[in-house]
Amino acid sequence: MSIATSTIDRSAVERIVREIVLARVGGPPEKPNLVVSVSARHVHLTDAAVETLFGAGYKLTVAKELYQEGHFAAEETVMVVGPRRRMLPTVRILGPTRPEIQVELAITDGISLGIELPVRASGDIEGTPGCVLVGPKGVVELNRGVIRAERHVHLSPADAEFYGVADGDRMDLRVDSRCSTTFHDLLVRVGERIKLEVHLDTDEGNACDIDHAAGVELLKRS
Repeated sequence: MSIATSTIDRSAVERIVREIVLARVGGPPEKPNLVVSVSARHVHLTDAAVETLFGAGYKLTVAKELYQEGHFAAEETVMVVGPRRRMLPTVRILGPTRPEIQVELAITDGISLGIELPVRASGDIEGTPGCVLVGPKGVVELNRGVIRAERHVHLSPADAEFYGVADGDRMDLRVDSRCSTTFHDLLVRVGERIKLEVHLDTDEGNACDIDHAAGVELLKRS
């Protein structure tokens, strides 16, 4: 008995295998809920800086819990002063406190202050410009720590598996709105107990009219 054989291309084989696997496990995994947040200008402080700016023993007051568990916007603000005494009078502090001070601004904020902002991942402040922070009880002079935060997406390990990405990879974000836009090269940041969330700054959020977006889609780079 002879058996006729034919060549099946690789994509067809992969499709057949995928259909068999999905049939056995009950269908494709549920798509994670994607949240896109606009991160306005803000400051992260150390415990020591909080005491310098607001007084000995001072603790930040929670004004609003943020989407990521354990993070909050504080009641307190500081004045950020740049070269030639240009200033932003009320910049929100985000908690909890961190090991190093970091000031995150949009490009338009940098223009207002007279600071040329480097685009950096959060925490990468080596060689960045500084500024002066003014609080009700004191002043902190920074020789580094002012950045424009690189656009990024937070994912849990399960979310990363769904999208087929790993920490440090890059993704794209498509925004469907009156000003439809695709943002390229979002930095992937994977961590335990993390909710799926994209962070854009105010310039980016305004550019794509994110408040009136009909839909958003996170895309793996090809």
